[in-house]
Amino acid sequence: MTETTSSYPDTRLLIAGEWRDATGGKKIAVANPATGQTIGHVAHASIADLDAALAAAQSGFDKWRNIPAADRAAMMRKAAGLLRERADAIARVMVQEQGKPLAEAKVEIVAGASIIEWFADEGMRVYGRIVPSRNLAAQQLVLKEPVGPVAAFTPWNFPINQIVRKLGAALATGCSFLCKAPEETPASPAALLQTFVDAGVPAGVVGLVFGDPAEISNHLITSPIIRKVTFTGSTPVGKQLAALAGQHMKRVTMELGGHAPVIVAEDADVALAVKAAGAAKFRNAGQVCISPTRFLVHSSLRDEFAAALVKHAQGLKLGDGLEAGTNLGPLANSRRITAMAKVMEDARAKGARIATGGERVGSTGNFFAPTVLTDVPLDADVFNNEPFGPVAAVRAFDTLDEAIAEANRLPYGLAGYAFTKSIKTAHILGQRLELGMLWVNQPATPSPEMPFGGVKDSGYGTEGGPEALEPYLVTKAVSILGV
Repeated sequence: MTETTSSYPDTRLLIAGEWRDATGGKKIAVANPATGQTIGHVAHASIADLDAALAAAQSGFDKWRNIPAADRAAMMRKAAGLLRERADAIARVMVQEQGKPLAEAKVEIVAGASIIEWFADEGMRVYGRIVPSRNLAAQQLVLKEPVGPVAAFTPWNFPINQIVRKLGAALATGCSFLCKAPEETPASPAALLQTFVDAGVPAGVVGLVFGDPAEISNHLITSPIIRKVTFTGSTPVGKQLAALAGQHMKRVTMELGGHAPVIVAEDADVALAVKAAGAAKFRNAGQVCISPTRFLVHSSLRDEFAAALVKHAQGLKLGDGLEAGTNLGPLANSRRITAMAKVMEDARAKGARIATGGERVGSTGNFFAPTVLTDVPLDADVFNNEPFGPVAAVRAFDTLDEAIAEANRLPYGLAGYAFTKSIKTAHILGQRLELGMLWVNQPATPSPEMPFGGVKDSGYGTEGGPEALEPYLVTKAVSILGV
């Protein structure tokens, strides 16, 4: 996988079970977001490399689909065990390329191992059925078969966790898996796929490429080899890829952007709401698709809640993710610093009050202070577009209907949070909020056995629960007449 003289590895392409340099030797620099310094390089795939990866994916699929589900599960569980054993080392690599605190990186990796194990077991529960025939001399069967080689496109905010949900579902159902992982965080995805190579999956069952995102997506999606496309990322890019896949009749799962509302009802436990939603807000420096952003707080609790959230934000230790005690790392790249500056400029111009934070910290690395905005007007950019950073925007409401209307106002519908002591209120919110996921009186708990996905412009399909396997399967009807 690697060639390195430091603690951070250079990353190659994984094609046909082997790690190789790109044809022509082209590479992309990888920077540490805490220092801005180049720490390594990743291979930049050419079209020839992509064609080789596609051919390998087809070959891998031809082998993998004919391996019994129990044997596939055993190899997947072995890979999960290796991932768990290597978690400490991989976490340090992830921190260097992505920036999150070391403790968060370790949690992501261990959770990834659990997701792989869950899908391994679920793959043995992919059942067809026998349908009673109208002709008693015939037997009618419904079979479930793998759809074919899968092309996956994943982002940099969770370099391993964004892959394992796609990888787990694909391999559990008998599909091969070719991933275009993020060029900014390549080494931890490579370490993940190395565990599957070491676990003994046949050559071509898993593949990994990097390079020009537009070129790779266009080449892979239009290839007749690829039969399923899965993408996690922004809504605009997701719409483009879904349209391209539609032109070629490819199955698609889209996990796109969100703008999660948090409804703090009149009877809410404020301390619990701040502890749970505050932790969720600043996890991974707010670079989370399900990160709470629009804090809708009953007017009777607004001042108390805002003061407590400010205290929580000010108590965070901002720094290099490898330094002891750090619980808020840098933003993943300099583009996020520019984006945060624009969000702050707009908020000030619209009349929002910056209760804490609101600015870059230092001149080295991509550090941005944890920020709480209050009195935020509805036309502020932060209340309409996903900030994808450590910014919490607080606004008061007077009635639950008002809060629900605001929560549903945007075209996004990925995740939401609510805090209330009333079962009635919880039921109303569960029924009326236009979301794919809702957590009440708790932070996000996206376990592998629960659906994970959104509605409206936040995408379609799910990457959790038994429903996650269906997009990777085709249904075949077979009727056999005895002779």
